[in-house]
Amino acid sequence: MKKQEKTVNMENWKFPQQSAYTTQETIEVNAVSDVRKFMVSVFTYMTIALILTALTSYFLAQSEAFLSAVYRTLPEGGIKPTLFGYIVMFSPLIMVIVMGAGFRRMSFPAIFAMFFVYSVVMGMSLTSIFFIYTGAVLFKTFLITSATFGIMAVAGYTTKTDLTKFGAILMMALIGVIIASVVNMFWYSGTLDMIISIVGVLIFTGLVAYDIQKLKRIAEGSEYGSDNTNKLAVFGALNLYLDFVNLFLFLLRFMGNSRD
Repeated sequence: MKKQEKTVNMENWKFPQQSAYTTQETIEVNAVSDVRKFMVSVFTYMTIALILTALTSYFLAQSEAFLSAVYRTLPEGGIKPTLFGYIVMFSPLIMVIVMGAGFRRMSFPAIFAMFFVYSVVMGMSLTSIFFIYTGAVLFKTFLITSATFGIMAVAGYTTKTDLTKFGAILMMALIGVIIASVVNMFWYSGTLDMIISIVGVLIFTGLVAYDIQKLKRIAEGSEYGSDNTNKLAVFGALNLYLDFVNLFLFLLRFMGNSRD
């Protein structure tokens, strides 16, 4: 009796180790892809918001009707916000608080829309920079801010160092700057203003790297495309937007002081 020969098709044979590695590699590639998609969404939202802020601020600064509604000229010279001006000034802060408090209840479209309304209101509150500083100073400061932000963003995304420990230090320093700024409003000192500007630049330079790393870790632990992750992308964009705007404003104060 002839024995049946058994043939093995090696093309259809997969070693268990090879299958496991392939699956693991696929998971890792998908995870990296999701992180990149999340970060692209964050930077896209942030960029759109910055453009809206810049355009709003620039065009309203050309409107005599808006400027007269927001600011009044003092007899001794200079300007001071009107009642409406104070409302415009503090509206961004109120909107941020509302967005943070309503994160769980609000839908992604609602938070998405509110973020861009916020960027327009922020533009309204920044119109004064166009008649306090020259166009050359504004442009130069924007370039320096963009370069600094870009370098620190890359550093925060690629570094293996855990930046979490620096978060608390930066936030405490920020609180100190806020308190010093309020005090300097009532008892103005040019030296203190210069120190506040320098420290503010250092704080927000550090916060860019810190926030980028934090967002990357959030993306690594989230499912891209879910409603919650989409909302986190908006809040990530808000954080980076505030880092950029504040870094720009502190640099502007520093460069404005040095020009004087």
